[in-house]
Amino acid sequence: DAEAGDAEAQNALGSLFYSGEAISKDATGKIMDYDLETAAAWFYRAAEQGHPSAQFNLGLLYAEGHGVPQDSAKAVEWFSKAAAQGNVDAQNNLGVMYLIGEGVAKDTQKSIEWFEKAAAQGNQDAKENLEAIRAAGN
Repeated sequence: DAEAGDAEAQNALGSLFYSGEAISKDATGKIMDYDLETAAAWFYRAAEQGHPSAQFNLGLLYAEGHGVPQDSAKAVEWFSKAAAQGNVDAQNNLGVMYLIGEGVAKDTQKSIEWFEKAAAQGNQDAKENLEAIRAAGN
């Protein structure tokens, strides 16, 4: 389980805290609160063990500043770890970060490489990003 160090359980628990499912709901089932700091802590524990979904989730939190201070360079770091393990969403997000130069030096060629990897796995956003880059003449 999560407390015992199971990365899958830690990532799942992080997702529950992120969504608010682990916190509280009103009588209608509407989520009343979120705990992004606790979500980040669980994602971090799993990410440190190499869990690609947790690495992606932690990258999202750093990109948006949810539960952790906003830090684009750390977002790139975690997206890179997940992307290297084939996480398609991390590959697409990393492509975006390179394309706009957020958290990393702007590098259109690297962005294309990441978009191509994600597109090859069927990621529609990456396919659209590639089309837009090519339409712009890159």
